[in-house]
Amino acid sequence: MKDYILEVCVDSVESALAAERGGATRLELCANLVIGGTTPGYPLFEQVKKETGLPVRTLIRPRFGDFLYTQYEHRQMLQDIRHFAQEGAEGVVIGSLNADGTLNTEQMQEMMEAAGSCAVTMHRAFDVCADPFEALKKSAELGVDTILTSGQEADCFAGCWLLKKLVQLTDQNWSDSRRVTILAGAGVTSANIAEIAKKTGVRAFHMSGKRLLESGMRYRNERVHMGLGSLSEFECYRTDEAEIRRAAEILRTLGEDGR
Repeated sequence: MKDYILEVCVDSVESALAAERGGATRLELCANLVIGGTTPGYPLFEQVKKETGLPVRTLIRPRFGDFLYTQYEHRQMLQDIRHFAQEGAEGVVIGSLNADGTLNTEQMQEMMEAAGSCAVTMHRAFDVCADPFEALKKSAELGVDTILTSGQEADCFAGCWLLKKLVQLTDQNWSDSRRVTILAGAGVTSANIAEIAKKTGVRAFHMSGKRLLESGMRYRNERVHMGLGSLSEFECYRTDEAEIRRAAEILRTLGEDGR
């Protein structure tokens, strides 16, 4: 898998271990993946670091929803960033927007400073910004090394045109030492990863490879819901080791072929 990155998004130790066994090169650690991910708890981070040998980037997102953050939410994010950086995270995954869809460079700059020497991914706030090309430029100026994006579409296969353009721009405008890596995410599977690579020139991929598992509970009171009524309390998502392995093998083949 030379020169390719396969980042797997996980929200449990079980999923992290499955991703490692399957051949992931890096983890994005979050909580509540079913709602797009939020900041993980410190004990989960410590367990994943202890149990796997993979680099871990932690998602910094205090809540579900948009990326327009109050001063209180921003302070929470800064504290989380400092903690994970001090405790050995390889990187943090951040993003903040203004109400008009532009990058909130003031908040982003403070988060970059809090990250210190950690690597920084700009998360999918990028996909709902008003001008992706301007956001790419500003992110590069801030020192962001990776942008996670679906090409501003519901999934990255639909966003292939923009992904290709972003890869071309990074190749043309920045040296190797400052080049922003375009990380394709949302809808990446072993069935489409090779075609996305071919269509876009992307060499970094982000996937969860999740499958639905039934709860082990035998007694079930299904009249009661703890949160969203549309979600069953007796199902959970876990990373599928076999799916990650299939994707990793495809990328390994592409790397060996020199594509």
